[in-house]
Amino acid sequence: MTPTPTALFVPHGAPTFALRPGAAGAALVRQAQALPTPRAIVIVSAHWDTAVPTVGFADRPETIHDFWGFPDELYALRYPATGCREAAEEVVAAIRAAGLPVDKDAGRGLDHGAWVPLRLMFPDADVPVIPLSIQSRGGPQQAWALGRALGPLAARGFLVIASGNVTHNLRDYQTVARSGGQTPAYVRQFSDWMAEHLASHDIEALLDYRRQAPGAVQAHPSDEHLLPLYVALGAGGESAQARRFHAGIDDYVIAMDAYSFLPQ
Repeated sequence: MTPTPTALFVPHGAPTFALRPGAAGAALVRQAQALPTPRAIVIVSAHWDTAVPTVGFADRPETIHDFWGFPDELYALRYPATGCREAAEEVVAAIRAAGLPVDKDAGRGLDHGAWVPLRLMFPDADVPVIPLSIQSRGGPQQAWALGRALGPLAARGFLVIASGNVTHNLRDYQTVARSGGQTPAYVRQFSDWMAEHLASHDIEALLDYRRQAPGAVQAHPSDEHLLPLYVALGAGGESAQARRFHAGIDDYVIAMDAYSFLPQ
């Protein structure tokens, strides 16, 4: 029997992923359907970036449409999530117990990095959702440490879902889309390097990805969209097995790889 994942890394792609989920969306749906219902979800999105880890405490976090120039039907979508102050306090306590600073935000809603995958995976919105921010200035090491702080929550029924993308270069997207070109070679090279080193649990290399991975800086001119992967990696625990349950590319340059982190 396959063990239950302690953490997931999922893609959120462009906002239109909510309207055209395709193969990546189908993979997220299958993964969610295979899970036991969690007590609460800690959702870590690349689009909430703060100086220190910050936990959302809203009773009913609003659906944030943090994008411009997309089809009107996208702005009509809502995800009627509920929060849980008791669960949010446990997240705060876990982060504090790891020696990290932590803040609270009473009004934070769910940006599209959070609600787009959640709407696919938990369409009934029947599991409390606790948003948690990333800290882009801290890089992979800080994100991994934040994930490790969340690890003990798995034993209490929490599921960590971290949302970003394995490659994310919007300038390259614009260039390739205008020219009608093909996916640049670095997109697959980088995503395959990440898959190889996640499978071997090579933490040292993963934390040093900007120097060691092929095409790293082009794949991530800034690395906020990759940092949620490190949160999920840390939350998985010391001996977690990374399983890539979807691999694919949308919009020429956005790797839509998804991972589960399974306890050994």
